Amino acid sequence: YVLVIADARLEEFRDLCARERCPVSVLGSLQDDGQLTVSDRDLDGKPVDMPMQMLLGNPPKMERDVERAPLPVGSLDLDGIALEEAALRVLRFPAVADKSFLIHIGDRTVGGLSARDQLVGPWQVPVSDVAITSTGFRGVTGEAMAMGERTPLAVTNAPASGRMAVAEAITNIAAAPIADLGKLRLSANWMAAAGHPGEDADLFDTVVAVGDELCREIGVAIPVGKDSMSMRTRWEDDDGEHNVVAPVSLIVSAFAPVTDVARHLTPQLRETAEPSCLLLFDLGEGRDRLGGSCLAQAYARAGGDTPDVDEPALLAGLFAAVQELNERGMLLAYHDRSDGGLLATVAEMIFAGRRGAVLTLDGSRVELLGKLFSEEIGAVVQIAKNKLPQVQMVLDRSGVRADAIGLVTDDARLVVRNGDETVLDLDRRTMQREWSGMSYRIQALRDNPVTAREEYDRILDDADPGLNVDLRFDPREDAVRPFRGAARPRIAILREQGVNGQYEMAAAFMKAGFAAVDVHMSDLLEGRDSLAEYQGLVASGGFSFGDVLGAGGGWAGSVLFHSRTRDQFQAFFERSDTFALGVCNGCQMLAQLRELIPGADHWPRFLRNASEQFEARLSLVEIVESPSILLDGMAGSRLPIATSHGEGRAVFADDTARYSASYTVALRYVDNYGEVADT
Repeated sequence: YVLVIADARLEEFRDLCARERCPVSVLGSLQDDGQLTVSDRDLDGKPVDMPMQMLLGNPPKMERDVERAPLPVGSLDLDGIALEEAALRVLRFPAVADKSFLIHIGDRTVGGLSARDQLVGPWQVPVSDVAITSTGFRGVTGEAMAMGERTPLAVTNAPASGRMAVAEAITNIAAAPIADLGKLRLSANWMAAAGHPGEDADLFDTVVAVGDELCREIGVAIPVGKDSMSMRTRWEDDDGEHNVVAPVSLIVSAFAPVTDVARHLTPQLRETAEPSCLLLFDLGEGRDRLGGSCLAQAYARAGGDTPDVDEPALLAGLFAAVQELNERGMLLAYHDRSDGGLLATVAEMIFAGRRGAVLTLDGSRVELLGKLFSEEIGAVVQIAKNKLPQVQMVLDRSGVRADAIGLVTDDARLVVRNGDETVLDLDRRTMQREWSGMSYRIQALRDNPVTAREEYDRILDDADPGLNVDLRFDPREDAVRPFRGAARPRIAILREQGVNGQYEMAAAFMKAGFAAVDVHMSDLLEGRDSLAEYQGLVASGGFSFGDVLGAGGGWAGSVLFHSRTRDQFQAFFERSDTFALGVCNGCQMLAQLRELIPGADHWPRFLRNASEQFEARLSLVEIVESPSILLDGMAGSRLPIATSHGEGRAVFADDTARYSASYTVALRYVDNYGEVADT
């Protein structure tokens, strides 16, 4: 990074950098003479000495002379496509299939402000339409982010692909409570094979369609973006010249402020006392165009008309209707229709809620393929059947239509009826195993195949109750009330280079009545602060020193191999009026300080996970009886806890150490049935 710092505050800035172990160099100073000068102190000269105007002058504008290349678009051949085989092919198609293999290896909870990540519901299915973060640790506001892309459509209709990408981003982010469509801001990432016949013209037409037409019409701005104009590779061999060309691609990221992070919608079908039904917002208005769809790709068939945003006003109307229905509490579940079409949309809702759906659709075999697999812009919502009249009033005001397409059932299967005939009947297990098969196979190759199989086989358990909570305390109780008026105990929120979990840790302890103080390890090493001033310390989570020397290893070294810090920590642990907590990287660090902690000889080391991979999960833990003052009165409770680590496997020196540890274990992993977890 290059920063401009006022001369008067330069020393203050250097002190800040030293505290954070951040190397910094002063490169030069700003002058008013309009001259750019670079001095060489070794050669005593000025290699660069030139007017800025020469550097930043007016470069010539680029001009391109391009021609539009017409693409032959034939009809899409749907012969020989059976409904059940099509359903399973589409569910396992990479654009539709489960992406768990990617999601679990990324930390989604760092910072403590994640309100909605990819994984939805008790069975943690990655089907969320939107990502949401909270603005702060108190209050309900936040920010939403969603994405849209429709690159395959650009093969035959580039402007349509751009419009559809914007529309998909909007139908995704509509799951978050946003005051108005005009609050959205888009980031546009353009990619094209510049110079290839027809591609420059396609890019121009798509930019006009998106930036000059669609976004202006619906009142959404695109203030930022980037481009990659080299999406082509070419080589020659004995067989001649070869080209691989990517079609024009627009990746849209949408951002918007959220009014209440707790009121967002998910695809999880809900259990209701009264009957509930599914409504389809179909902005294609029955056109059911299959060109470029996942169905066509799964069967390697080209041609056909592509979906498009034919009436932008309907897109704005859908967004407004969903927002009002959500604000009125009428929507039980929401999922946008995109990759895979209606069938994939409803199937993912079934996976998330482990409930079923019976869809009633009319038409011939070809018409049913269009209704189930077309990827026209739209969304599916679950509502209570008795709310239909009120929902219709909202739709009328928004100028958009939604059709009842079926009922939600207790039997976790997808049934499609054409009149009185059942044309498709698939149970959740069959569909979800196909949908998750790609993720499992990649995990089995990349990670430990045994643990990959354990996870994959969990799909087979129809009785799995999912994540569940059993509290033996009242979370609404004000635990701090009896101590109000007393001196607040001081706690050191301890961190090292690379740690980034200090803010939520401080917020938690402040809410619990402590006086939280930011303490960097450099403060202890340089004598600016001392642990003698604190009753508690908490080693926060993050990645100290990038986990070089192992998780928490470098941090532990900054304690053990410096006499000043080693003596401070040992004295702190030997006092009778102190407590310590280590979370994530801080937990792994504290485990390596066992030689300084009385009674910690039996503590385990934390080694690489059995899966051989970093794991970010929402896991069930049970609080057991222990001497822990932090968990007093909570024993017997079962609750979900976010875990994110690559080295979280506790390994004891021997059976004696494991036995000794059993008397002081405070929490333990349990499965969804409440049994001690062993898979």
